[in-house]
Amino acid sequence: MHFKLSEFDSPDAPGSGANMDKEFLFMLDRARDMAGVPFKINSGYRTKAHNEALGKRGYKIAKNSAHMSGHAADIAAPNGAVRFAIVAACIRAGFNRIGIAATFVHVDNDPSKPEDIIWLY
Repeated sequence: MHFKLSEFDSPDAPGSGANMDKEFLFMLDRARDMAGVPFKINSGYRTKAHNEALGKRGYKIAKNSAHMSGHAADIAAPNGAVRFAIVAACIRAGFNRIGIAATFVHVDNDPSKPEDIIWLY
């Protein structure tokens, strides 16, 4: 596995990366193999308090974010080539919920959310 669970910790809860969904981590690890570029995790698991704090700081966040159930990660994408490699690999790995921003790619496999969707931030 390319990742340490600590990479997914909510900033306000050390060790919380252990709350990540195992199937999500398997898919993300497979995507990392396919992409051929490092995946730096900007945001993995989030406590409800941390998710709310991000919203108060002006970040666009969902109140029922897939991050809070351990089904999501935001991956740093410093340029278009890396962003393309991440998105292409995540689709090949089976992700069908992808958000694209200028500096990161969000992927999730939250079973409670609509599938086959890509959105922009």
